[in-house]
This record gives sequence, structure tokens and C-alpha cells, in this order.
Amino acid sequence: MDAETWLWPILTAPFIGSFMGVLIVRLPAGAPVVLARSACPHCGARLTSRDLVPLISFVALRGRCRHCRGSIGLLHPTVELAAVVVAAWAALANHDPLRLWVDCGVGWTLLTLAWIDCTSFLLPDVLTLPLLLAGLPLTFAEQPDALTDHCLAAALGYLSFQGLGFAYQKLRGRDGLGGGDSKLIAAAGAWCGLALLPFVVLGSAIAGLLAALGLALAGRMVTSTMRIPFGPCIALAFWLAWLYGGLLNSVFGGP
Repeated sequence: MDAETWLWPILTAPFIGSFMGVLIVRLPAGAPVVLARSACPHCGARLTSRDLVPLISFVALRGRCRHCRGSIGLLHPTVELAAVVVAAWAALANHDPLRLWVDCGVGWTLLTLAWIDCTSFLLPDVLTLPLLLAGLPLTFAEQPDALTDHCLAAALGYLSFQGLGFAYQKLRGRDGLGGGDSKLIAAAGAWCGLALLPFVVLGSAIAGLLAALGLALAGRMVTSTMRIPFGPCIALAFWLAWLYGGLLNSVFGGP
């Protein structure tokens, strides 16, 4: 892949990351995303374009508001850097220019969903449903014969997680899997197909166990009632299956 092909997604990534930061903050709060102007959370001063240049403004202002000198916080620059990492990862995994932008779009959406779930225990429909629906037209455009397979994978992923959530609620008397988890696994099925759906489910479970182990090693008391966001686990397994599906199919004997 020539330098110009991968350079544009990486240069675009901080600006996408800036918007992702807005979604991460505003969607859980039910605040408007598009029409509302950005403002300092301390003094309420409206932020101008020179205050909103991804990464550069944060460095130039030394992490403080231009007006009141209050701390801006690390959320936005961290998300912007993470968006760059996603773009670079996609560029390393793919050599097709058009597919690279698709990979970035999937990665950026999954990163946003994972971040929101980590901070708010939410997987907003406004992100999961478009992600689910986008996977099917792309499948039809690339592999028309695989559309039925991907539709079945989406339905199977959704119904299986809904069934698990229902059974857990009946057995334990409380929710174990949220509806957003079911929609995200359905989106994974729509994008990755039936052959890779077991990998996504198993990978999600392993990631969840590793997250619980990490919390325990960090000194947190992990109990049966402790809430651990599962969205990031699904998002990671989904991302790996999407990027390396061909390799996984060859290793595990898929088509």
C-alpha cells in the first residue's frame, strides 16, 4: 500500500476522534450532538475553532481553558489518539484502499461503543443499529451469495444473546446481558457471517474473563453481582474477526 493511501485515514483520524469524544460524552447524557456548541465545562465559555483543533489545541493550551484556565481533561485527546491507533491498525491489516476506509469506520464505531459502555454501561441504538444495518449492504456488494449467511448470523447472534439474557434473568433475578449486547453481537454477525460468529462469541467470553481477572489482580473484589461492561469484549472480538477473518477461517477450516 502506497503512503498516500494510508496517510489520509491517519490524518483524518484525530478529527473523527474529536467527534467520537463528543458522542462519548453526550449520548449517555441524552444531550444534543450535532446542534449544540462546544463549551468549557467550568466557565461555560463557547469554544471557537482554534480551541477545537484535535490534539494541537490541547497541546497549545497545555490542557487548560483559554478563558478560565480550568483543566480540559484527557478524554478528548486520548480518544483522538485512540482513533489514530485504530486507523494505523487497519492500515497494517489491509492493503485495499477502499476497504481501508470501511475498516476504519467499523473500528471507530466499535471504539466509541466500547468507550461508552465502559463509562456508562450503555450501547446506544443510534450506533449499534446503523452498524448492524450497514453490514448487510456491504456483504451484498462484495459477496451477493453470502447475504443469506450474514442475515442468519445476525439473527442467530441476536436471538442467542437475548435467550442467554432471559435465562440469566430468570435464574438470578437480575439482568446479566443488556439489549445493546444482543444488537452488537447481531452487528458482528451481519459483518462477519456464520463461520466467524462462534469466534466472536468465544472471543468475547475470553475477553470478559480476562477483564475480570485483571480487576482481581488490581485488587478489586470481583463478585457475582459486580457489573462488568461486556460491550468492549464484543467490540474487540468483532474487530479481530473482521480484520483477520480470512486468516481465522483458514486456521479453523472455514470456507
